[in-house]
Amino acid sequence: MIIDQNVVILAGMGVIALLLCAVLYFINNRARMDSEERQIAADNAERHLLSVLQMNAGLEARIKTMSESHSLQQEEMKRTMHERLDAVSKRVGDSLVQSNEKTGESLEKLKERLAVIDEAQKNITDLSGQMVGLQDILSNKQARGAFGEIQLNDLVSSILPPNAYEFQATLENKSRADCLIKLPNPPGSIVVDAKFPLESYHRLGAAETDNDKKQAKAAFKTDMMKHVNDIAAKYILPGVTAESALMFLPSEAVYAELHSNFTDVVEKSYKAKVWIVSPTTLMATLNTVRAVLKDARIRDQAGVIQKHVSTLSDDMDRLDKRVSSLRNHFSQAEKDIDLIETSSRKIQSKADIIEKIQLEDMDDVEDSIEPKSAPQIKLLID
Repeated sequence: MIIDQNVVILAGMGVIALLLCAVLYFINNRARMDSEERQIAADNAERHLLSVLQMNAGLEARIKTMSESHSLQQEEMKRTMHERLDAVSKRVGDSLVQSNEKTGESLEKLKERLAVIDEAQKNITDLSGQMVGLQDILSNKQARGAFGEIQLNDLVSSILPPNAYEFQATLENKSRADCLIKLPNPPGSIVVDAKFPLESYHRLGAAETDNDKKQAKAAFKTDMMKHVNDIAAKYILPGVTAESALMFLPSEAVYAELHSNFTDVVEKSYKAKVWIVSPTTLMATLNTVRAVLKDARIRDQAGVIQKHVSTLSDDMDRLDKRVSSLRNHFSQAEKDIDLIETSSRKIQSKADIIEKIQLEDMDDVEDSIEPKSAPQIKLLID
């Protein structure tokens, strides 16, 4: 049993030895194979490394080329950008300069327009003040009457000569006329009286209902007829004034309203021989009066003009005689001048002969004289 165990142990040890030998062989074989593979791998790696190095070198060359090309492109791009920026800057600068100039011109024009607006505003303010003042004047009856009289005075004094009218003239019936226009007979002096029925006119314009309009029309008609009757009674005096008088309305609007909607009042004024006039129609009337005054003055001066015309005819006859005498004097003077010129030529001729005598010998002079020139020979002998 012990032997078997030893055999078994020896067998086991032999098996172990065989296994160790196999393992060693396998390890040696494996090491040899690994060395060959490593050599092959190293060769492959070296070849791969060489290929990689070659590719890297080519890649570096390409990268360098691309870098140089990129640098050139970048420089070109920078130059182009600088040029474009300069052009843009120049355009922007020019635009700014033009904008500044246009803005300056616009500001100057705006300043001028603002000055005009300020002046207009000032005028409007002044006009508003004047309108308020005018409204205050027209709201007072006495001031309104003074306003009409001033407008009447301005119109009359601007058209007629100073000796053709009189303001605030007192008539024989002690009535005081606003203006008396002095005309020869016929027709005689004409009175112009200013009336301004503004209150009734405003009431007429402010009326809204039919009843208010009816009352306003009646009040306006009453005021107008009262003025017409007063003027006819005070300022139409037989033998002193003309057979008619003028009522001056200083408002064209009131005059237009009267002739548009109150024709019956106008007709009654005609029958009363009171002619209603506005500033425009009064101006036309005054121009007619001026022509009448001019004709009357010409008629008054007709005898004086005729006398001066006859005197002028006598003066023209005397002028003709004196012109004729002067013409005779001029004719005689012309003849005398011709005689003087003849004498002057003779004297000059004799002076030439005397000069020749002084410069030359007597014989030479006598020889030079032709025998047929008897007057010259006689002169030399003398």
